[in-house]
Amino acid sequence: MSIVVNLDVMLAKRKVSSQELAEKIGITQANLSILKTNKGKAIRFSTLDAICKALNCTPGDILEYRED
Repeated sequence: MSIVVNLDVMLAKRKVSSQELAEKIGITQANLSILKTNKGKAIRFSTLDAICKALNCTPGDILEYRED
């Protein structure tokens, strides 16, 4: 089971830079980079909520389940 974070796709669709999003949601660029590169082990619902609000999307636009 794999959960894939499609944050880079949504950033490109919304034409928002990583730096811009990090500033809007109040996290460091390093932490955002961890999410973007699928290296994170977890994400707080409050962070996911902030990302969705900033990018005007749903959690399903950001997170995807893929069979291994």
